[in-house]
Amino acid sequence: MTFRDTIAAIATPPGIGGVGLIRVSGPTAEEIAQRLFRPLPPGYFLSHHLYHGKIIVPTTGAILDEVLIAFLKGPHSYTGEDTLEINCHGGPLILRTVLEAVFLSGARPAERGEFTQRAFLNNRLDLAQAEAVLDIITAKTRPGLAAAIDCLSGKLSEPIEAIRSEMIDLLAGVEASIDFSEDDGVEETPDEALPRIRKLIDKIAALAATHRQGRIYREGIGVVIAGRPNVGKSSLLNRILGEKRAIVTALPGTTRDFIEESVDIGGIPVRLTDTAGLRPPENSIEKEGIDLVWERLETADVVLVLLDGSADFTAEDQELLVKMISRPMIPVLNKCDLPQRLDENSLLGLLPEGTPTAIRISAKYGDGLDRLTAALRDLVLATPAEESPQAMIAHLHQKTALEKAATGLARAGEGLLVGLAPELVALELREALHALGEITGKTTSEELLDRIFANFCIGK
Repeated sequence: MTFRDTIAAIATPPGIGGVGLIRVSGPTAEEIAQRLFRPLPPGYFLSHHLYHGKIIVPTTGAILDEVLIAFLKGPHSYTGEDTLEINCHGGPLILRTVLEAVFLSGARPAERGEFTQRAFLNNRLDLAQAEAVLDIITAKTRPGLAAAIDCLSGKLSEPIEAIRSEMIDLLAGVEASIDFSEDDGVEETPDEALPRIRKLIDKIAALAATHRQGRIYREGIGVVIAGRPNVGKSSLLNRILGEKRAIVTALPGTTRDFIEESVDIGGIPVRLTDTAGLRPPENSIEKEGIDLVWERLETADVVLVLLDGSADFTAEDQELLVKMISRPMIPVLNKCDLPQRLDENSLLGLLPEGTPTAIRISAKYGDGLDRLTAALRDLVLATPAEESPQAMIAHLHQKTALEKAATGLARAGEGLLVGLAPELVALELREALHALGEITGKTTSEELLDRIFANFCIGK
């Protein structure tokens, strides 16, 4: 696709740094370089070469900055268009000043995600790869980054396109039966088509099943530490974070509001929340804090139910376990560095089937933290890290598209079984193809594209 206008934006984050990058993409990128850069190379700018010089004000010749620039001739650039990259000094003022000179030389401000959108529209990336660019930028852990890089390299697009190719072959056989008679020998019979449809549905289901793991790596989970006062919730938060974030005292009720921090636990981005101790409130302020704890527990992905292993099991402990029976939880027995009084067997009748075994830890000294993080990972991820699928879907609209494709295939199979007219079977197959195309951008609506690229930062 050919765009008439040239766009420009600062491509590095706000703030002060050694180097800042301004990206310019469009048909007048080289012309803008000729207006702003001195000394000009003889003839023209060579593609993919760095040039050292100065950016000037075209009307006065005043020097704005000493820079390195590179001109990337389309289609061999990120966007597929002629692209100019200006490496300035990384101060906010100098970047804005140079960018204003670029605008005065014929470019316009880029919208959010417009560079990547042009790369998609110019077939430099498919839609799954374009979304992977954003996932790389926003990745919070190494496994999440690795999954996004795999997607950018085509490890999601390849199986999607392989399934589409098989579906197109299947559709071609059905449509051939519309134009030819049975005597011509080109009819797609149920005996031939149904096994192929079932295999395609199985492949789609296997890919759709990766959404939970992909979403967790991309978005993370919310983990709430809950328990009665003085069981060590704040100490556990500090121990996991590796820093003193929450105040720890022997006085009950020290924590009255939420303390939430982000942390990498076993490769999973976790929003870890320390909460007020659960007990009969002594005043209205404490009551409001405890009410908020119950609200937060209802929305948590995982609850770490923290109990004092050196003390007897209490009514508050039992109330928490009973109320959490419908939530994914891990019972954690703290203070294993002290003589133990709480027996795991006393918990068995209160824990639903499938709840992980209680883990003994010492938040004070760090004992048992490795077992706790491993149990948390096992609880939220169905697949161990070493067995993670290479192709994972991380976005809900991708999962929805796969489910629509599987539904269309199932309807086509049912139609073949009951002798439905081939025109109607073909219609179901085309609907399935259309749904699958939404993942790579073959059939994506403008509304979905706008929503996807609106999540990008300006400059990417």
